[in-house]
Amino acid sequence: MSQPENDAQLLANFRQAALHGAVPEQSPRPVISDSWSRVIGHGVNPDTGSHSGLLSVDELEHRRQSSPLGDVMPALRDGLVSVADVAWHIMVVSDAEGRVLWRDGSMAVRRSADRLGFAEGASWAEDVVGTNAIGTALVTRRPVQVHSSEHYVRAHHRWTCAAAPLHDPRDGRLLGTVDISGPAATVHPVTLSLVTAVTRVAEGELRSRHWAAIEGLRSLAAPLLARIPGRALVVDPNGWTAAVTGMPPLDRVALPSAPAAGTVWLPSLGLCTLEPLPGGWLVRIGATGQQDAPAGHVVLDVSRPHAWSVTVSGEAGSWEHELSPRHAELLFVLAVHRGGRSAADLARDLFGDASRTVTVRAELSRLRRNLAGILAHRPYRFADSVTVELLRPDRPADLLPHSSAPAVRRERGKNG
Repeated sequence: MSQPENDAQLLANFRQAALHGAVPEQSPRPVISDSWSRVIGHGVNPDTGSHSGLLSVDELEHRRQSSPLGDVMPALRDGLVSVADVAWHIMVVSDAEGRVLWRDGSMAVRRSADRLGFAEGASWAEDVVGTNAIGTALVTRRPVQVHSSEHYVRAHHRWTCAAAPLHDPRDGRLLGTVDISGPAATVHPVTLSLVTAVTRVAEGELRSRHWAAIEGLRSLAAPLLARIPGRALVVDPNGWTAAVTGMPPLDRVALPSAPAAGTVWLPSLGLCTLEPLPGGWLVRIGATGQQDAPAGHVVLDVSRPHAWSVTVSGEAGSWEHELSPRHAELLFVLAVHRGGRSAADLARDLFGDASRTVTVRAELSRLRRNLAGILAHRPYRFADSVTVELLRPDRPADLLPHSSAPAVRRERGKNG
């Protein structure tokens, strides 16, 4: 057999075994087999998918207007639409829930997509339509290409798609995906690289806009801070510092997930007062600083597939913050191993390579700045005075589904 025929036969065998609960002799690449396992658990119809209906026109327009993705649509169109049109493909941009917000490219392919329900306002999340580039990229947080029968749903086997996640550089938040889709016969080996490159250009444009906004906030902050005694700083809504007074400069302060005016406890600074400013916050730091940190109860919530948070509470108040994928992995491992882990242990836990201690130490340093008094080291662990509550998903397979860390994969393999 030729290589494509071998691949098709492998996928057909895997499909039959997976749908009947058997263990196949061979499996496709891990990103596909992992996705199929998740999808089967969600009960997606393997022939047609489980379509959830289109967004209303008003809701679709609201999502477009409120998403930062709208700011970079010209860059995405310039980089991809002409290529997609010539190659008989379409460019598709989804939000972080997998809802299709924009489509462009070949009219003939758009008509074919309509017949699949691949239309503006449709959900292309894994738990709705099975394994596909958009939904799987949203889960794994990595660029992915899904070709022909790698799609879980049989109706999608004539298609190929390549998608890359697009993140907000201000806070790392997942904004959505950029995708190129079209007939499987027209697949090109550089499609995924092209989509990934153009997505990075769009993230760069968002980053430039962010720093321009910081410069504008800095011009407001300088005269304001000149009149304030003591320690204070001005930050943007995501905690990026525009100016400081009475203290060494900080790049960023980890604000609560929903900051509000008034007294708030920040792990890295202690008790502070937040005052709203146009485009940001004035943060006045209390005299006692970090000594006001609560003795602490920590809730690590990794129960959701796409968003994770840590909440710290105690006598001095409470603080909640959303976590990046890597920080969610690190805190999860430390919550499972309350006795602590060395840098080499964590390198094995996260990368399967005990030599990657430099990366581990750098990430832990960032975490400890944001969670001062909560994390200890030698070994790395939650402080002895802290009680930790770990919220897991109902299904082990849904635990941090983006993660390929060996420690997380081991926990997914447990039955509870």
